[in-house]
Formats: sequence, C-alpha cells, structure tokens
Amino acid sequence: MINSLPHSRVGIQRVPIIVLLATLTLLASCSRSPSDLKTLQQQVWKNPKDAGAYMLLGNGYARSERYSEAADAYKSALAINPKLDEAYHALGAVAFNQKNYTESLKYFQKHLEHSPKDSLTLYDVGNAYMQLKQFEKAAKSYSEAIDNSESFTEAHYNLAICYLNTGQRAEAQAIYEWLLKKNNYLAVSLQKHFKK
Repeated sequence: MINSLPHSRVGIQRVPIIVLLATLTLLASCSRSPSDLKTLQQQVWKNPKDAGAYMLLGNGYARSERYSEAADAYKSALAINPKLDEAYHALGAVAFNQKNYTESLKYFQKHLEHSPKDSLTLYDVGNAYMQLKQFEKAAKSYSEAIDNSESFTEAHYNLAICYLNTGQRAEAQAIYEWLLKKNNYLAVSLQKHFKK
C-alpha cells in the first residue's frame, strides 16, 4: 500500500473536498531531505530490477513534490512489474496533484480493474470527476465508495456537494442530517453550502 503520497485539499469554486485520503495523508506529515532521496536513488542504481525500490523512490519524490520524477519512478516500477497495482494508484495521485484530472482518472480506473471495490480509489475517481465538474459521474463514484464502506464520512460529504451542484437538495439535506451524528465538522462545512 502506498502510504506516502502528498495530502492535498482541493476546491471547486471554493468547495472544500477532502482528497485522496490515506494515500495522500502521510506525505504531508514527512518530507524527504536531499540525502534521503540520494539514498533511495542509490538503492535503485544498485537494484535496477527492483520494482519496490522504484516505488520507494517515487514516494520520496512525491513527498518532495517532485511529481514528474515521481511519475517516472512509478512508471519504471510498472515496467518491471506491470501488475504492481499500487503504482497505478500512485500515478493517479501524482497526476491529481499536478491538476491533471483526466490523466488521474486513467490511472485510478486502471487500479480499479484490479480492485473494483476499493473504496478509496472509487473516492479518488469521484474527486477527479468533481474537479472536472462532472457531478453526476462524481456522485456515482462516491455512492459506490459508500456502498463498500458505509461509514466513509468524507465520501458522504462530497456526495452531498455533488447533489447540491445538481439541484438535489433533499438528498444533500439527508446527508447533512446523517453527518450531524457522524462528523460535526463536516456537517457544519456542508451547511455553509446550502446557503450558496
């Protein structure tokens, strides 16, 4: 599991959405020094056929927000092991952080070919569609993520934002009431969107 990509919050017309949860959270909490990157590069040079070493190097570059180098490292890992599913998800996260949402969808959907019920990836797909303002597709992805993980409060929140953008206020209101019991912070944030 990739646990070291950058965490980011993105917005659509000032709509905060919680993005790429577990995959992106840990990257923000730690940074790579240049010497750490050199160590990771040396590991790749010593073991040029080790896909895992390329993944670690990609994670190091991603933590340093050197996204094009991270993408190259993940692609190198895939060249060694085309079934390395976490590399597809990592490439999607890198593309997302570069605001290349169409490219991120391609990689997230490739990841879903191998793990079709992965709630986090379904959520990430929804986030990419939301950034592209394709709210119906985003809502479908969030709904699928929720079907696989009912207590996924962030997916509920983003689904409600989609509902508000497509004129489905009653559905958004139902999610708001559910969030009041589950996550007051998200409920308060969602309440602000009803006033727009």
